[in-house]
Amino acid sequence: MAYDLAVVIVSWNTRDLTLDALRTLYADLDAHGPAAQVWVVDNASTDDSAAATRREFPQANLIASDRNLGFAGGNNHALRQIGFSDQPSQNTGSDLPRAVYLLNSDTRTHPGATRALYDTLFSLPRAGVVGARLTYDDGSFQHSAFRFPGLAQLIIDLFPVPGRLYESALNGRYPRAAYAGADPFPVDHTLGATMMLRREAIQQTGLFDEQYFMYVEEIDWSMRIRRAGWEIYCIPAAHVTHLGGQSTSQVRPQSVINLWRSRMLLFEKYYSGPRLALARQIIRLGMRRQITLTR
Repeated sequence: MAYDLAVVIVSWNTRDLTLDALRTLYADLDAHGPAAQVWVVDNASTDDSAAATRREFPQANLIASDRNLGFAGGNNHALRQIGFSDQPSQNTGSDLPRAVYLLNSDTRTHPGATRALYDTLFSLPRAGVVGARLTYDDGSFQHSAFRFPGLAQLIIDLFPVPGRLYESALNGRYPRAAYAGADPFPVDHTLGATMMLRREAIQQTGLFDEQYFMYVEEIDWSMRIRRAGWEIYCIPAAHVTHLGGQSTSQVRPQSVINLWRSRMLLFEKYYSGPRLALARQIIRLGMRRQITLTR
């Protein structure tokens, strides 16, 4: 029997945070709905995450992987268990949930957030993905959605530039005033911390590209979803606290490598000619500069 929503949380050595994410999520679902099943994918954690999740939340569908599948691989593993296919499909999928909510393990759901995402997703006819308004643990502002990356973002990330550019459209940012409003606003992609997808958008585009072990995978999928004709929105009425970087900070040097490997893969996949050549040169020079500064 189909249900309204499947929630997927992927964790790696974030036991206490994952349990807190589940507590706040279940409290929100119990109070506001919609009817949901929750899936937790533990990526071979060594901090007793899987056992603790099983003890405290026996109602959750726990997948304890014997190896670290990464963010894309972990989510895909759950999506396959739910019944989605890796490849685009025309199957109507009436036995599948109407939507899938990918939620980071380092989040805390505020009351009504899940319902706001779900209701808005289906109130906007061409909405394929929606994401929440995020704040940091102290309540301060966090950018929750971005424009697709371009060459200007590479330069801003890797070289010294005037401070005003960091908050600009050149760096992929949307105005803070948009988050302060009451209305959903269209974006290129949401942050992967809260990503609710309509069933049909998943079926038309397949799953995450697992060439991205960590980082950029949500941008890649959002590009495919947008190219398939769907729209993507940030929903200010849905509030979620996102601590950020709790898994990747455990292996920071490797995380930096993963980040730039993924960014280069994205450019190679979607850009060509002079634009791709220039991106490679910017990254090469920027990384050389970063290595010199580190030394």
